[in-house]
Amino acid sequence: PSVPEVKRQRRAQKQRQARRLAQGQIPAGTPEPVEGREHVYVQTELYLEEICDRIIEVDGECQTDEFLDRPPTPLFIPAKTGKDVATQIEEGELFDFDIEVKPILEVLVGKTVEQALLEVMEEEELAQLWSHQRAFAELRNAEFAELQRLEEQDRRIREEKERRRLEHLEKLRKQKETAEKIAARAFAQRYLADLIPSVFNNLHESGFFYDPIERDIETDFLPWLMSEVEETLQKKVLGRVMLDSLIRMVVEKRLEEFSRPPPPPPDQAEAPAEESRATDASPEVSAEADADDQPAEGEETDQPVAEE
Repeated sequence: PSVPEVKRQRRAQKQRQARRLAQGQIPAGTPEPVEGREHVYVQTELYLEEICDRIIEVDGECQTDEFLDRPPTPLFIPAKTGKDVATQIEEGELFDFDIEVKPILEVLVGKTVEQALLEVMEEEELAQLWSHQRAFAELRNAEFAELQRLEEQDRRIREEKERRRLEHLEKLRKQKETAEKIAARAFAQRYLADLIPSVFNNLHESGFFYDPIERDIETDFLPWLMSEVEETLQKKVLGRVMLDSLIRMVVEKRLEEFSRPPPPPPDQAEAPAEESRATDASPEVSAEADADDQPAEGEETDQPVAEE
């Protein structure tokens, strides 16, 4: 803050302290500063307090005329002094071209030759500089290539050393692992020497080990045989049922024939004769059918007994 602001704050602080002293809230403050010094207000409370005393500010404005372009400044022409006079000079009185041009030509030719020599020397110097630069660039490139070669060689050597170190560590690890496996195998063999026979005996007694032929007969052959026998028996039963149905049909047909009414009168003798012949033929056919069916029934009834 500026000096007036500090003075104003000091006055306000002194006024507040005076009011507090008048009210008896706080004891007397520090004494007045010595000559040439001044006290500065510092907040010592636990929580800082924002100092919000500000100078009253007021915005003001004014209206001006429009900007007019200034006319251009006239060219300065000094006033003439003295009097105008003239002098008549004839041709050849002041300047002879052939005589006066020699030193000018000498100077021009000398300057031209000197500039040409300077340019030639500069070109030769530039060519030498370029040759030196090319030689330096070639030397630097050769040194850089050699440095790269050495770095690459060093890198290959480091990689080879690291690879061999890793190979050695891997070899040691494999040797240790092999030794541990051998020791574990020997311990397992000693531990399982008596365990394996007892385990096999228990498994054999429990039925885990069986004869493959016997198991094949039990699982494959016997089910197939039983299915075939059952199928054969079903066929025989079906044949018996069919034979019984045929016998039943024949018996019902004969019963129907015997239960017919008596023959008609003599005037229709031809028709009864033909019917009698038909009836006589039908009993023969039925008898032949019974004769054919009975042995079949005997064969069908005898065959299961023989097979059983």
